[in-house]
Amino acid sequence: MLNTIQPKVTLVGAGPGDPDLLTLKGAKALAEAKVVLYDALANEEILNHAPKDAIKIFVGKQIGNHAYTQDQINQLIVDNALTYGNVVRLKGGDPFVFGRGSEEIEYAESFGISTIVVPGISSVIAVPANQGISITKRGVSESFWVITGTTSDRSLSDDIALSAKSSATVVILMGMSKLSQIVDLFQKESKGETPVAIIQNGTMPNEKIRVGTIDTIEEVVAENKLSSPAIIVIGEVVKENNKLKGFYEEFLSKEIV
Repeated sequence: MLNTIQPKVTLVGAGPGDPDLLTLKGAKALAEAKVVLYDALANEEILNHAPKDAIKIFVGKQIGNHAYTQDQINQLIVDNALTYGNVVRLKGGDPFVFGRGSEEIEYAESFGISTIVVPGISSVIAVPANQGISITKRGVSESFWVITGTTSDRSLSDDIALSAKSSATVVILMGMSKLSQIVDLFQKESKGETPVAIIQNGTMPNEKIRVGTIDTIEEVVAENKLSSPAIIVIGEVVKENNKLKGFYEEFLSKEIV
């Protein structure tokens, strides 16, 4: 009997957390999946779009807890595609924004497996937007940096020091464990009064936002027990938000007194 299995891998961005922010194309891809390999930041409710009999494998990485190494994930993608045919690799946010999606696609293609990429709504833009923070605004910020706080060797990205010299909005992912180093770099550029927002579990029911300045944000984090997963937004656009403007006006008036 001829083997009729046609291996295919579809890389799907799950969006920032809220399951309603999955794209229609992502939902359609999941509906045809034989196997779904999903990450820690992909909302499990999204798995309901896949057939009930689809194999669902958690391959998420969290600080200090890696279910699989990246090499093992790459191999799981290929093995399942060759065995079952249609594999959906579900990744939080957009798979090409610090998601190692390109590495997984390249590995699958090296075995001659057909691949498709379905972009996702990136948390970089969606999480601040959900709190009314526009990461660019005419007359306030003409551009933005998107930086990983923790590189593959667990060190702080050199780009953060460069971003601290600019007037752009700076959005840092995976940076909570490096917050004190980030603060130091901005303080060296005399940016102590620059507004900062930290948004934990963005777009989810348990979302939590706290704001401050470069000089105060570590104290704010400690007082409110903020932790990962969270996004750090640094720049004047933070206080342009109508909901947050009052906080900063009150804060600045206390500074003057």
